[in-house]
Amino acid sequence: MLEGSILQQLEVAHRPGKRPIRFGVYYKNTLVALCHALEDHILNDPGSPLAIAAFQQGKWYLQEADRYSELAQKSRQIVIMAASDAGFAEHPTSNLPNVALVGLDRADAVAQEWHLIILSPTYTAMVLCQELSDEDYGAGGLPGSDLERKFYGLWTFEPELVKETVDIAIAHVGRYNPELEQKLIAYRDEIQPKLASPEDLSAVVSRVVDYLQHGQEDLSLPTNSRHQALDRNLLSNEIQAFLRMAQLMDMADVTNPMAAAEVVTLAETMGQLLDLPAWQIKRLRLAGLLHRLDPLQQVESLLAPTAAFHYQEDAPCCPLTCPLIPGAQVLRTMPRLRAVAQIISHQTEWWNGTGEPAGLSGDDIPLESRILALVADFQWRVSKRKDSDIGLEECLSQALAECREQQGTRFDPKLVETLSLLVMGMQQGLSLPVTPNNITAGMWLLDANLYSGISVHPSGVSN
Repeated sequence: MLEGSILQQLEVAHRPGKRPIRFGVYYKNTLVALCHALEDHILNDPGSPLAIAAFQQGKWYLQEADRYSELAQKSRQIVIMAASDAGFAEHPTSNLPNVALVGLDRADAVAQEWHLIILSPTYTAMVLCQELSDEDYGAGGLPGSDLERKFYGLWTFEPELVKETVDIAIAHVGRYNPELEQKLIAYRDEIQPKLASPEDLSAVVSRVVDYLQHGQEDLSLPTNSRHQALDRNLLSNEIQAFLRMAQLMDMADVTNPMAAAEVVTLAETMGQLLDLPAWQIKRLRLAGLLHRLDPLQQVESLLAPTAAFHYQEDAPCCPLTCPLIPGAQVLRTMPRLRAVAQIISHQTEWWNGTGEPAGLSGDDIPLESRILALVADFQWRVSKRKDSDIGLEECLSQALAECREQQGTRFDPKLVETLSLLVMGMQQGLSLPVTPNNITAGMWLLDANLYSGISVHPSGVSN
């Protein structure tokens, strides 16, 4: 990272004792899609946000200046940082009373960065990236097209991280314009962002995914390995959008903020005990990370409760015969997550057929849905006992006993027995490491089998 850049200052601030920041590499086309999505959300935000952007060079700002004129009408203040170019300050948008230009010195590290930081009372968001140096491109050499330029950094909706970055950016502006710095500090103090509601998050995530998907459609480039990498970078970020949404929902639950991470660990271990294939465990992991998305809990199904599923043992990717209603939830906007949406949708089915949304029973319920339902319930029961005086062993025993009471009614009896073996191991010292998901490492999700339909053997073990 360049010394003195906003990205580097944020990274340094998180070295001593704070949660480390996880960075990723993004192609220019991905960043364009992300920024346009977040900018458009400003147009629909009633909160009159503060927006701080860095464009590297003034010419990049000029390409977006008309767009920023519209954004200014919905914003409390917009700040544009860029190295000065001819025409940088002459565009009409630059003369609007709530648009401030900060002409960066050529030697300023921020002149190599691409940022969009939004602080609103109703949500926070930012894209924070720095272009790779010539040396960083390595043996592959410099990109052959503008879309293939690469940037190192992150994007997030996390309020505390965005507010921290806003402070760094304002201090940097103060090096050039102390009066503007004081004005921005006052605006920052007026805005008290909160964790966005599930509905607000659904809206912004839907917009991000839509722009990323259009970014794939707009790639009028020959198909080769480098351009496939562009497409995969977009896809990875579509998935990251949903993961960030789930992460914020966990953060908002002060009583059980590690739910997703702990459910994932339990589900993966259950999958290993059941000897599921690696790709299926990956799919179960993603379903675990997303299982608490509120929009997915009120699902409708096109499958009537009395209808039967049909599976073929020789066709392991045969999809469920209950197609999801297009557009019913935010997750369904991404076709590649259709199978994961099915897993999450059917986690509320009951073994005895009295659950929702389709009234499925027994082995007709997808195995991953049965696993997810059981471990999510078990994790919740353990978490609510964390602050009690009983020890861990007794805490696990009580939670398991309550799950056993629903064996054969709500939960698959075979899976309850598997969970019993897992709990026995934990009581005897088996350690299950729980780590927050590295969201920026979304490429681990890009597996063709992950997105295939769900199928089940008559024995109940998915293929």
